[in-house]
Amino acid sequence: MKYPITAIVLAGGKSSRMGRDKALLPLQNHQTLSEFQYQKLQKYFKEVFLCAKTDKFSFTENIILDSYTQSSPLAGILSIFETLNIDAAFILGVDIPLLDRYTIKKLWDAYQETLKTKQPNIDAIVAQSPSGLQPLCGIYKKSILPRAQTNYHTNIHQLKALLHDDSTKRVYFEKNTPFTNINTPKEYLNLLGKFN
Repeated sequence: MKYPITAIVLAGGKSSRMGRDKALLPLQNHQTLSEFQYQKLQKYFKEVFLCAKTDKFSFTENIILDSYTQSSPLAGILSIFETLNIDAAFILGVDIPLLDRYTIKKLWDAYQETLKTKQPNIDAIVAQSPSGLQPLCGIYKKSILPRAQTNYHTNIHQLKALLHDDSTKRVYFEKNTPFTNINTPKEYLNLLGKFN
């Protein structure tokens, strides 16, 4: 079964700590980390897009171009909801490659619960691990768009600032592993070791 919601891989970051575009790093038998994430999410969601500043991908035409000046996940979220006619999206950072089926299902179930219990004030369902909130792994509703626009235009780009306690459902996980983030060459080499 595929979840009836659009999934987006955010792949437009600067990758300054990596020294090169991490969205284009090879992983396993995939030419790029972006392709790896795209194909993974295709197993679980009805539709998958990549969001980036440029069309740098050869494996799909499902691209959302982020035309905002700033390079931030917030700009990506704005571009998603301003481009697609959707009520909600599962959003994942390209550099979180260890996400698993269990994590996706738990987030989906939490999202469904907010719909069943009619919680219109909830506009984001986001993972929380022992190391903290994981804003690049969650389901965002279009209702978050006005606040995202305000934050962008007041130069508040951190996603944690977007996720208010009264409008965010935190879904708790016991382990940090599914949210392992790849930012540096050393972290990338450690990741490659997990796939060998």
